[in-house]
Amino acid sequence: MIAQPEPKPDVLARREEIIAGLRTIVPGGTIAEPLRLKPYETDGLTAYRQVPLAVVLPETTEQVAAILAFCHANGVRVVPRGAGTSLSGGALPLVDAVLLGMMRLGRILEVNFADRYAVVQAGVTNLSITQAVQGSGFFYAPDPSSQLACMIGGNVAMNSGGAHCLKYGVTANNLLGLKIVTIDGEVIDIGGAHLDAAGYDWLGLLTGSEGQLAVVTEVTVRILRGPEGARAMLAAFRANEVAGACVDAIIGSGIIPVALEFMDRPAIHACEAFAHAGYPLDAEAMLIIEVEGSPAEQDDLLGRIRAICERHDPISLKVSGSVEESMAIWKGRKGAFGAVGRISPDYLCMDGTIPTSRLPEVLGRIGAMSENYGLKVANIFHAGDGNLHPLIMFDANDPDSFHRAENFGADILRLCVEVGGCLTGEHGVGVEKRDLMPAQFAPHELDQQRRIKSAFDPDWLLNPSKVFPLRPPAEPARAA
Repeated sequence: MIAQPEPKPDVLARREEIIAGLRTIVPGGTIAEPLRLKPYETDGLTAYRQVPLAVVLPETTEQVAAILAFCHANGVRVVPRGAGTSLSGGALPLVDAVLLGMMRLGRILEVNFADRYAVVQAGVTNLSITQAVQGSGFFYAPDPSSQLACMIGGNVAMNSGGAHCLKYGVTANNLLGLKIVTIDGEVIDIGGAHLDAAGYDWLGLLTGSEGQLAVVTEVTVRILRGPEGARAMLAAFRANEVAGACVDAIIGSGIIPVALEFMDRPAIHACEAFAHAGYPLDAEAMLIIEVEGSPAEQDDLLGRIRAICERHDPISLKVSGSVEESMAIWKGRKGAFGAVGRISPDYLCMDGTIPTSRLPEVLGRIGAMSENYGLKVANIFHAGDGNLHPLIMFDANDPDSFHRAENFGADILRLCVEVGGCLTGEHGVGVEKRDLMPAQFAPHELDQQRRIKSAFDPDWLLNPSKVFPLRPPAEPARAA
């Protein structure tokens, strides 16, 4: 089990009293029975598990505020959770913590097509926003692979991305406002329906803060006009490094496709068995390249991209000929993480970013690491913006296999930092990368981040044990 802060004995001793207090705030939404707590013991990083003290499921911002004020007054730690799709352990509970489930805050509150925004509660799923507006020709741009399940509050917490964020940006680039609740129960509105706000960039600070500073209950997002049309192209190559060089050449040419995705041989075979999308099974690596616009714009961009691909000696180039073909191509990519589960009992999904010019080198070094650790790896990632997602395959029933997988993943993330990238692109730090933070940040930089955390949450009650390496004492001292 990953290291956790020491439990608070007084909180554990007062468990029944704390549960009773929570039930006065949310009578029908407080869970304390051991069997009913089990589904909340882990998130998408299933290698780590811990049953929480209790689970509470509010339905309004007012209930969230009351819960946080109660926990603050009683010195109880709080772990916010959306759909539990976090792949970095961002919603991993603590034995002495209340897990604050946001899934019942699931209403779309307002849609304004004239000013191109929507106001939604934190428990609304990512895909639901697009589904609510696409009938009027709009969409919400960030599209994580888990978009069918993941919730917008969690997207804000981790600054989630997705395949189409190469053109449209990640969550931070598509937000206008937040309603947040601080640990002492104060409700604050940040930003709003306008494009920008005066003063300090509080929206930028809170986005990607992983539940460390406040709990998000409402989000105002930008909605965009849908494109006139889109087409996808498959480009297959004889080696990962060659496909990586082609990615760098496309981005270096000044062309920005709407999406530029990478798959290697293990991923291609797993996804083709799942989606039957016509992926080239004789390729070592494949790119999915999508462009959008008018038919003439699509033809022009695809022609220019094809010319670049042909300079890298592709095995095959194929442009989708119908909407159905494009949907099948994306079905394979969107279902990639699940599809790899068909060929390995367990895997760790890593998340780091690198400059695209270093893709060929990094892919080669990951291959060498795979040989060294004796573990297979499937590479599936957002190649256009250098956001890597190597899937390290292991057997959780074999402790040595899991240990090697953890070390392999840590080496990949250190490599990302070494070549000028960073530890996370969209999954967040959570507990997975917590102890690797010194690989990217100097001690004084981490101390500055801790001081910001302490300004919002002096007692370190909100999502403790995440993001910052544990050090004696387990929780950093308050900032002066």
